Amino acid sequence: MLEISASIVLADEELTERFVRSSGPGGQNVNKVSTAVELRFNVRLSANLPEDVRARILATADQRLNKEGELVIEASRFRSQDRNREDARMRLKAIILNATRVQKKRVATRPSRAAKERRLTDKKRDAGLKRTRRVRDLE
Repeated sequence: MLEISASIVLADEELTERFVRSSGPGGQNVNKVSTAVELRFNVRLSANLPEDVRARILATADQRLNKEGELVIEASRFRSQDRNREDARMRLKAIILNATRVQKKRVATRPSRAAKERRLTDKKRDAGLKRTRRVRDLE
């Protein structure tokens, strides 16, 4: 059972874990022990996710999300299987918590008259400065 928030709790049946061998340095441990974790969570079929959270997760065109609506998290940061498993679960929790927050709508603003005038006077000053740097023909 993975508790995301007070209202969102994921059952263990919804999470699929597969243990694979890690890549990279690690000596004999890498060749013998499957410490990396591949955690899969089907966002589309989950009964415990609120509809708005599901829509936000699916709307993010993330490379961890496949065509079936399955979120795939690979964790191989640590050398132990338990720590990688916990890391994958915490990353899933972070993704879902991030989707619970509603983004504020951006309010379109316009530059003030004073800001426009400042910009134009700065442009004129810069143009004048560049004009003085030009090489004049002395003939």
